Amino acid sequence: MSVSNADAIALALAQTPDAPLCVAYSGGLDSTVLLHALAARARSRGQRVRAWHVHHGLHPNADDWARHCREICDRDGLELTVSRVSVAREDGDGPEAAARRARHAAFEAGLGEGEVLALAHHRDDQAETLLLRLLRGSGPDGLAAMRPWRDCGSGRLWRPLLALPREALQAYAQAHGLRWIDDPSNQEHRYDRNFLRHRVLPLLRERWPQADAAFAVSAQLSGEAARLLDGEDAQALAQVRSLDPQALSRSALLALPAARRARVLRRWIATLGLPPLPAQGVMRIETDLLPARADAEAEFAWQGASIRAWRDLLHAQAQRPAWPENWSHAWDGRAPLLLPCGGQLRLENAPAFDTPLLAHARRGGERIALPGRAHRHSLKNLLQELGVPPWERARLPLLSSPRGELLAVGDLVYSASMDAWLRERAARLHWTG
Repeated sequence: MSVSNADAIALALAQTPDAPLCVAYSGGLDSTVLLHALAARARSRGQRVRAWHVHHGLHPNADDWARHCREICDRDGLELTVSRVSVAREDGDGPEAAARRARHAAFEAGLGEGEVLALAHHRDDQAETLLLRLLRGSGPDGLAAMRPWRDCGSGRLWRPLLALPREALQAYAQAHGLRWIDDPSNQEHRYDRNFLRHRVLPLLRERWPQADAAFAVSAQLSGEAARLLDGEDAQALAQVRSLDPQALSRSALLALPAARRARVLRRWIATLGLPPLPAQGVMRIETDLLPARADAEAEFAWQGASIRAWRDLLHAQAQRPAWPENWSHAWDGRAPLLLPCGGQLRLENAPAFDTPLLAHARRGGERIALPGRAHRHSLKNLLQELGVPPWERARLPLLSSPRGELLAVGDLVYSASMDAWLRERAARLHWTG
């Protein structure tokens, strides 16, 4: 191994954070080099490091790869975590993207508090990512490609090798006699990344030998531009938010320039933890939702999420199944009542109701006698006045007496008798949807 390659690896890891370390370890060349080099550095500093192998179950040799990782870690005295994930084989973005999402979901869920997860992406990977993003029509955020640092679950994700070419990792592995796995699927040109790696990039390098370095610089500059825009996006998002973080003001959005509005919408969806808007998502919101009538209930749905327009607001949330028709359940309040398709209703600060009540879904035509009112009111009108969107009204748990008197609508509306009963006992209903 040349001195330059040795120095390159050491320099890349010079800023190793003083935190518990974890290496995403596939068993391939890149992650094998990173694990070896980072483990050696961590030992010299008395720092904890573990390896993490994600078993996708997509390849016939997946079990053999997990065993290989176990053998290497046992030999070197390293802790190994193996996570088995389920990959959506029918995903519209293809198996590469589906596997990546499953892998990163495992990382987000399993990373320890303050732990740093190191990934072995290098400069060649960055070039491939940048080209893929260009081909998908990405803006500055996408063209920033892979960033050295980002938050991940309870910890952070770190890519220390992004400035190094793959040949530096290859030289390190050969000099140290490392053993690694060669995934045969990496040679299959039907995958976009492999096609770029084996067919496109070699031609570009033949004509422009510094192509990878130029791509890395472009990604860095795009990242700097994206960070500048990001601060302004955060301010704009705060200006258009409602009291509910899942809702934005349509009129406030329309007051923004179109380019800023598109960025704010994407940022909003990201803050809610929903799948990123697809390429046509912003256009659909612009054409179908923002100009829709106040009572139109226009909707755009994608990958299990949806945005709906109602009154002046856009509402975003994960799609949820409808409640079973004519659902009902006797409830005495002693234990939380689990609701269909998630959520619960709890009675707090009281042992139980005097008489078991009937919890049920809306059936239409309900009326309720409110505190201080002489006559009963239409539940439909009350929910409209409260600004409860139509799609949420169908999921409200109602409580009625054995005689059929409507007593409560979740924890939003109480009848006069229920209100008095709760006040006498300093009790309350708590509904989580």
